[in-house]
Amino acid sequence: MIKANDPKLKSWVEVPTQSDFPIQNLPFGIFKTKYLSPVAGVAIGNHVLDLVYLHEHGYLDGLGLPPGIFNQKYLNDFIALGRKKSRDVRERISELLRHDNDELRDNVAAREIALVPISEIQMLMPVRVPNYTDFYSSEEHATNVGSMFRDPKNALLPNWKHLPVGYHGRASSIVVSGTSIHRPKGQIKLPDLEQPVFSASRKMDFELEVAFIACGETKLGKSISTAEAENHIIGFVLFNDWSARDIQQWEYVPLGPFLGKNFGSTISPWIVTLDALEPFRVDGPEQNPEVLPYLKYSGAKNFDIALEVLLQPEGGDPVTISRSNFKYMYWNVNQQLAHHTVNGCNIQVGDMYASGTISGPSPGSYGSLLELTWNGSRPLQLNDHIQRSFIEDGDTLILRGHAERNGVRIGFGLCTGKILPAL
Repeated sequence: MIKANDPKLKSWVEVPTQSDFPIQNLPFGIFKTKYLSPVAGVAIGNHVLDLVYLHEHGYLDGLGLPPGIFNQKYLNDFIALGRKKSRDVRERISELLRHDNDELRDNVAAREIALVPISEIQMLMPVRVPNYTDFYSSEEHATNVGSMFRDPKNALLPNWKHLPVGYHGRASSIVVSGTSIHRPKGQIKLPDLEQPVFSASRKMDFELEVAFIACGETKLGKSISTAEAENHIIGFVLFNDWSARDIQQWEYVPLGPFLGKNFGSTISPWIVTLDALEPFRVDGPEQNPEVLPYLKYSGAKNFDIALEVLLQPEGGDPVTISRSNFKYMYWNVNQQLAHHTVNGCNIQVGDMYASGTISGPSPGSYGSLLELTWNGSRPLQLNDHIQRSFIEDGDTLILRGHAERNGVRIGFGLCTGKILPAL
């Protein structure tokens, strides 16, 4: 039992109804203000708790934290201390924020400095990402794409149900929520022309994903088992893997995505810990055929996280275009990390592993415009005047996600990005 997850806990900090950040969440992130350089913080309601202030003024004494651990641009050094240490810190913060604890509550001067309104902060990348891997772990998504571009009767390639398919993406172009992305340019092959042309992408898309972040390192040659995997995972962020479908379609054979993907991916800024999501574990889909021994696992390894995608045209209101759930994933995170390392690939602190597009069983739960509009052949009607087959310049995509049970709602905050014209 993780004490900080107790659904009965209340905080002396006001937490609005339907807030993503109740006392049972306490996600970690990096923020700055007009007066503060980048530092680590924890979200609570509409505020952020400054971890540097807490550490320097003795509120975290006894946890064995190194000096200056929170006074850094990234959380890498902190999460490298391991899941147990981050759990200890989260438990202590939970104690400080409980309604009946007066340590910080009744120290007005400390409270006013340590508790910063979210309206006054700018969120930054939570980690420096050394390496990024994108999986392809939704059976519904893989089936839709296979049906669209190959044979509907054999939509899945022969390997798909035997291993978590993935590829290594570009870590340097992962950006934090609120960062605009320029429409990419590259080669596209138009159906009525024999030769490719150079053009800005005409089929800009999003991909609804969830990514986990590594908090441990391994040596080259070492594998991580499914039973060990969660010791190396600090938590999750929402992940929008922007995709230029026309560039991707022309380039991806035989080596997979390249320019169609590497121009940008957007993450939500708060790392929601694996600990905070413990109450929302569920069983995943039945895996048939039986997986090889190194991919077998025990227990509930999927998570019931409701996901939503909204598209906001420039000057207009956001419109929900998809509702899905992380629980649909065929391959879970334990299997993904076990497969990733079974050949001896070493992992590093801050590595990011995205789920791949998360699509559910019905059209309204598809996780990309490629599927929602069936490659543009069935445009979405956003309102009386606006349709979309793919993303247009000026459009903003908003990803939201939360888990809810026993009156507790654990959310991720927003993952937003606006598409600007090609440079």
